[in-house]
Amino acid sequence: MGGLPGLPIPHSCALFPLPLQSPWALPDQACLHARTCLAPGNCRWMMAAVMKGLEPETAAAAAEDAAGDAAEAVVAGPGVPVLLAGNRLSFDLCAGGCHQLLHLCAQQPPQLLQVEFLRLSTHEDPQLLEATLTRVPWSLPHLCSLVLKGGQCRDALGACIHGALTTLPGGLSGLAHLAHLDLSFNSLETLPGCVLQMQGLDALLLSHNHLSELPGALGALPSLTFLTVTHNCLQTLPAALGALSTLQRLDLSKNLLDTLPPEIGGLSSLSELNLASNRLQSLPASLAGLRSLRLLVLHSNLLASVPAGLARLPLLARLDLRDNQLRDVPPELLDAPFVRLQGNPLGEPLSESSSPPGISPVLEMPRLFLTSDLDSFPVTPQGCSVTLACGVRLQFPAGATTTPITVHYRLLLPEPGLVHLGPHDALLSGVLELQPHRVAFQQDVGLWLLFVPPRARRCREVVVRTCTDNSWDDLETHLKEETPKRLWAHCQVPHFSWFLVVSRPVSNACLVTTEGTLLCSSGHPGVKVTFPPGATEEPRRVSMQVVHMAGQELQALLGEPEAAVSPLLCLSQSGPPNFLQPVTVQLPLPSGITGLSLDRSCLHLLYWAPPAVTWDDITAQVVLELTHLYARFQVTHFSWSVSTQLPQSLPPLCTAPLIPSTPRYWLWYTTKTCVGGLARKAWERLRLHRVNLIALQRRRDPEQVLLQCLPRNKVDATLQRLLERYRGPEPSDTVEMFEGEKFFAAFERGIDVDADRPDCVEGRICFVFYSHLKNVKEVYVTTTLDREAQAVRGQVSFYRGTVPTHVPEEAEAARQKKGTNALWMATLPIKLPRLRGSEGPGRGASPSLAPLNLGDAETGFLTQSNLLSVAGRLGVDWPAVALHLGVPYRELQRIRHNFRDDLDGQIRHMLFSWAERQSGQPGAVGLLVQALEQSDRQDVAEEVRAVLELGRRKYQDGIRRTGLAPEDPALPGPLVPQSPEPAQD
Repeated sequence: MGGLPGLPIPHSCALFPLPLQSPWALPDQACLHARTCLAPGNCRWMMAAVMKGLEPETAAAAAEDAAGDAAEAVVAGPGVPVLLAGNRLSFDLCAGGCHQLLHLCAQQPPQLLQVEFLRLSTHEDPQLLEATLTRVPWSLPHLCSLVLKGGQCRDALGACIHGALTTLPGGLSGLAHLAHLDLSFNSLETLPGCVLQMQGLDALLLSHNHLSELPGALGALPSLTFLTVTHNCLQTLPAALGALSTLQRLDLSKNLLDTLPPEIGGLSSLSELNLASNRLQSLPASLAGLRSLRLLVLHSNLLASVPAGLARLPLLARLDLRDNQLRDVPPELLDAPFVRLQGNPLGEPLSESSSPPGISPVLEMPRLFLTSDLDSFPVTPQGCSVTLACGVRLQFPAGATTTPITVHYRLLLPEPGLVHLGPHDALLSGVLELQPHRVAFQQDVGLWLLFVPPRARRCREVVVRTCTDNSWDDLETHLKEETPKRLWAHCQVPHFSWFLVVSRPVSNACLVTTEGTLLCSSGHPGVKVTFPPGATEEPRRVSMQVVHMAGQELQALLGEPEAAVSPLLCLSQSGPPNFLQPVTVQLPLPSGITGLSLDRSCLHLLYWAPPAVTWDDITAQVVLELTHLYARFQVTHFSWSVSTQLPQSLPPLCTAPLIPSTPRYWLWYTTKTCVGGLARKAWERLRLHRVNLIALQRRRDPEQVLLQCLPRNKVDATLQRLLERYRGPEPSDTVEMFEGEKFFAAFERGIDVDADRPDCVEGRICFVFYSHLKNVKEVYVTTTLDREAQAVRGQVSFYRGTVPTHVPEEAEAARQKKGTNALWMATLPIKLPRLRGSEGPGRGASPSLAPLNLGDAETGFLTQSNLLSVAGRLGVDWPAVALHLGVPYRELQRIRHNFRDDLDGQIRHMLFSWAERQSGQPGAVGLLVQALEQSDRQDVAEEVRAVLELGRRKYQDGIRRTGLAPEDPALPGPLVPQSPEPAQD
């Protein structure tokens, strides 16, 4: 369902397809129809227009004007005539849908009586929404499908927001033809009474609401075949539910059910039953009476047993019992190929209860496996083991909480305001937020975080960092390696906050008391700090880190083969800045230098502490005692110490991290003068990463552009892997970037970003560079230039943004190029090829995908334009559609990761990748329709059927016109085609 002649439809539009021929238009009239479309930027609606009696050469030019006039008529309000095409109306793609529908109802055009499908967003004023719905039965009496769905709006972090709908006007029960009602993503706490009077209702969708119970009168709906109440708060089910003899599919997953009524066995027509992610401890034996059952999903419950009769269900093709408490199952089920039992303690002995006499034993800790669309889970005093969809694991021991609580989580993309990094730290994971914050648990909760393997491991360690009382702390962390590329960081947390995994130089700490102590570096045993007795009156904590610099890199920087440096020593302390007795610091001599042969005039002890600008040569201010391998000196203070606490007036994640003024000591051996300036450059070099920038276009869809920032040593391997599916220019020259530095990509010379993205600001795609994470984004681009005449040659340029706050200004200035383009890093060419196969004059730009057809001429085709229209309608339901299409879960997770900032990109990549694999395969279109129905997207499935039916009619008409088939099936043999009759005035 692509763009129409004369009516360009950008592929960021949310399309609502209409039949290409309205049911009331005469077949011999030249009719053009504009689809309802949400134009980017101004949310301008284009209502369907019918242009009658136009000549073919003028119809294309007039269609766009008519569509614009119709849109203005809708916005203008009552009194302006509006013509509709088809039997569908969609007002769920932008704000103001209620106003537009009320205007249409006030005008009451005759075609309004033929509308059978209505979509309306519930992100409206509740009173306006109620007034609009009150008019629906009178203005749309033939309505068959009504979608009153929230979830179109998202919060700042991308989570779907529920609609304002809490009830329905009673007059909706008068919709005698209504068969499909979708009330998902709303705020319903009870089922509206009018729903129970809709005797013709075939499908009822109530997912993502706040329902705690279902009324018994629901069992009186005689025609109901599909019911989904997922993601609600149901604790019990009414016994009358078993009276739904026509019900075929029932989805009650992700609720709080602990029992099922025996009457559920009366659902004689039920073929699919989903009860996953509840609290069921047992199942009624009546389930064995569901003779039509083909699919039974019971994973992530607390089941200790299952009825043996389930093995004798004649049509059962899949029984999912994963992640329960099953220690033993009937032999008939144990070996059945359709049963899934992973995650159960099969064969394990039941541990003896330690509960006191008279108290019932506590059930074994339940295990929960959450799907990607869940953002919370319950925790009881019994405890539980939880695996989040992002791979994070949590272990709540029994008694961790005294009362039931609900835990909310978010996995956030790393941003400077969310990430606290020291000068030599590297980020290895995203940011996990767990709520409620600062609520102390009775016992520590186990936390496992996946992280990227660090490239450098010598003298470095991996830790979990968290925010506690407005300050950042590193937790005691244990590492577990499942595979070389799947690593876990495990820690115990007393309360919830923000968590991330970082790689840092090995940190050693000690508590200095009045008796004195010795602090040694575990990474380099030659680095020591000796605290004599009486150095402090009160205990204070001192920590050290040691950072290494490669000798070859230093020699290349200085141009001096004999230059060498010691490890860089970083010290920090709590308490008063001064010591009462001199403290002895020992550093190893620079590599290759011994105390017996060195030239003392070339040996320099350098010191630096923020916020100082330069390194100071303090060789003359201390007494250097040299041995064969080491240099020792004494100090009475390290430096002033600045607390790492954040200001109380600012939330911890709304400001850049504050770095303590940690003093640093460095021993240099060089013949150069101005050693302080050289040390500053060398220290900057320690923190800079050399990277290359690439911009590649997908071979099948050149409008899809991959932008990536890669470490220099990974460019060749990455390009070799990508060039099978992408093509583009050579990578940029090498540039240098700081960890946590912001930069952005801007499309230029006629090419623009073709989507509203949270990371797109004023047309620029924003990045934050983290050396160990994938700095990659895929975007769709468009152009306002005419691609029918020639290809569009544009470019993408990369510019520097802000650097981390702890990077000195002179370091940033020294790194940048001089001149007017100091922020520019690279420019790479982008080419959008000339459009081919345009259908008539005035056709607007459409996605330049390679030809792709699903189906055949007799059953109907789905083109790439049709698939784009389907992709624009799926929204957050796309993972369910993907799984029903047979897309492996691992591939689904990979798509989520590769397009984690682009929901449209996720959907399009999934759908077109699947379509490519299905090209030429019989039954592909039927599989897509079935997957849409199984994913509760009956509305999209009906639209696909309408497109197929239209294609079949066109195919049959074409055969008759060309004389390959008789006009009358009763008369065999071809007929001579007649000349078309001239149009009458």
